Amino acid sequence: MPGLSAGCAHHGKPLRGLMSTPKSRSFEGRFGRMFPLPAATYGKTEIESRNALMALGSAMTSTFDAPKDGQDAEESGIPALYTYFGQFIDHDITFDPTSTLLRHGDPEALTDFRTPALDLDNMYGRGPDDQPYMYDNNGTKFLLGNNLANLAPDLPRNNATPARAIIGDPRNDENSIVSQLQAMMLRFHNHVADDNPELDFHSLQKVVRWHYQWVIIHDFLPRLISKGVLDGVKTAGRYDQTKLRFYHWKNDPFMPVEFSVAAYRLGHSMIRSGYRLNDDDTTLLPVFPIPETVAGAPPGGILSGLTGFQAMAPNRGIDWGRFIDIEEPRAYGGDPDDVKPPTEDMRRRLQFAYRLDTSVVTPLSVLPASVVSDEPRSLAQRNLLRAFELGLPTGQSVAKAMGVVPLADNQIKIGKAVDVPGDGDVLGFISDLPQLSAFRGKCPLWTYILAEAMSNQTTVTIPVTPGTTVSTPQLGQVGGRIVAEVFLGMLFGDSTSFLSADPLWTPTIGNMKSDFALRDIVSYAMGLKSRASIPVAPASKSGIATAPQTNGVQTNGVHVDSADSLADTVAALHANMQQLQVHLSLVT
Repeated sequence: MPGLSAGCAHHGKPLRGLMSTPKSRSFEGRFGRMFPLPAATYGKTEIESRNALMALGSAMTSTFDAPKDGQDAEESGIPALYTYFGQFIDHDITFDPTSTLLRHGDPEALTDFRTPALDLDNMYGRGPDDQPYMYDNNGTKFLLGNNLANLAPDLPRNNATPARAIIGDPRNDENSIVSQLQAMMLRFHNHVADDNPELDFHSLQKVVRWHYQWVIIHDFLPRLISKGVLDGVKTAGRYDQTKLRFYHWKNDPFMPVEFSVAAYRLGHSMIRSGYRLNDDDTTLLPVFPIPETVAGAPPGGILSGLTGFQAMAPNRGIDWGRFIDIEEPRAYGGDPDDVKPPTEDMRRRLQFAYRLDTSVVTPLSVLPASVVSDEPRSLAQRNLLRAFELGLPTGQSVAKAMGVVPLADNQIKIGKAVDVPGDGDVLGFISDLPQLSAFRGKCPLWTYILAEAMSNQTTVTIPVTPGTTVSTPQLGQVGGRIVAEVFLGMLFGDSTSFLSADPLWTPTIGNMKSDFALRDIVSYAMGLKSRASIPVAPASKSGIATAPQTNGVQTNGVHVDSADSLADTVAALHANMQQLQVHLSLVT
């Protein structure tokens, strides 16, 4: 999110074109700007600015915390899989499998990139005609790799050492979690193909893409962005292109650097200190190894992280109930500070993403050589320096440009968004820390957006037993608006997306319709007898399966059960007509 690697392939060199971002907000290449504002500086010289950013990156990195089973004060109400779904999405909208081979200043980059779109390029690559080695002989289903110990497939791989994944985007093998999520998405497509043998490849793609797009804007975004911000881009409860105030394009959407280098790097703060993959105690690991030189690390460090780019160890098959609520709620589990050794409930519990805040875990400060090839090895420092190199404005200046009252310095907290801070959890406000004096009144946009989320918390009921609520920071008026507008803009700007082609469409896999969520993708892909286990209905002429007819009014595939619902639908149709007029004005 950039899960783990937005804007930079493998956290190393930036994607081609990123370092050549023009100043015009209507730029139609791969990267552009939403706000033509002055670049932020944090000292009298470039060296002073860089040193200040390095200090801020250090301050935003937490002290070492060993992976553990049980409750964790840093957990949000968002299941852990959403962190890596965010990374998966990032690799979809910044598709460029050759980026690691290229240099910073590639002058041809601006014409080599395709327009960003939520079209699953990271899965499909160039399709079965151009990349037949990823597909079966019929060209409709993906090939899968060897089975792991839990009988789930690894990704298909070559015979090299280490064995590299043969997939649409190699970045989706960066760690054990996103690698298995990629395999899950391949299985999702294959299951759609099995249930719909009459559909050709492009029709199958359409079914998969539309369900994926639905999950992004109706499940993923509402977990990350405050309801008030999302309501601001809706009319009559439906997303409305006319409500996009800051993300505009002429012919095709571009990738704003305010999004890719700042706002959407929110996922870095969601990464946990460790993850348990299954019952095997050797699978409780940090996302990357911990060298023994890290303060507080155990003797010898933690040499085996969840680092990818290699064949999946057979014992690392994920028990998905530990990452997403696909079954009956599991026990919340006890506090590891109070219960030792951990109980079975603590070991089997559903893990949650860490809270959005201005703190990232230690493993992200010591990125391994397989992930980065140059200094600094700290992801927080790399994020801040990249934004500086690209001339991003401060968070305060972006807030003013959006008509939002900026956060005061004494509202920008550096540390963890825990309910009861312990020693070292919170360093203080940016205005009170002498080592961060360069940022008084001018906070880097990434840090600002995370601090804004810390002051914008909601209470979430989590799917565990007994019923429990958790305070969960969400993106606010600056960060949330940037993220929401870019995702929606990419869909409105893509004539093949469901939001453009059939905005009243609802999911047809399973029986959840508008409640279809990420857990339903996982359940359906696994063939679980759950709410998403009902096969796809017969395909319509457009190639998208249609829901069965039921009593009530059926309007363009949307079932209406009452007069109130019908009134809402009429209002939504009116809004869609307005959106169509806007679309026509953009393309003429």
